[in-house]
Amino acid sequence: MKVMVKKLVPDARIPIYHHQGDAGMDLFSCKELTINPGETVAVPTGIQMAIPFGYVGLIWDKSGIALCGIHRLAGVVDAGYRGEVKVVLTNLGQEPFVITPGMKIAQMLIQPVESPEVVEVEELDKTTRGEGGFGSTGLY
Repeated sequence: MKVMVKKLVPDARIPIYHHQGDAGMDLFSCKELTINPGETVAVPTGIQMAIPFGYVGLIWDKSGIALCGIHRLAGVVDAGYRGEVKVVLTNLGQEPFVITPGMKIAQMLIQPVESPEVVEVEELDKTTRGEGGFGSTGLY
């Protein structure tokens, strides 16, 4: 499989896998900006991607900046999307966080997608869990 990438700005960095066997390819910022505590911003990467049909690009945190309180929100790049890939980041930390051009800001996993038929029914099958939700299995 190949994922085609187009640079929108000359010094944008294309995604890369740093080590053989890595699940995620690194995404890089193409702009300098500061994310203040409690703020959420869409950070531009300066690239467009053609995810093959039957797959999706899922954007996940980078552990190094997650330790600083920077987490990604959203994170689905559909196969039909051809706009600029932007990474929605939020600062859950106590200090402003500076992003510089070329900085790793997230990672993308390319994964297969199933498209099941959605069928409306009057009743669902019964299970042992039933409608048990949040905390229904206990804390320990």
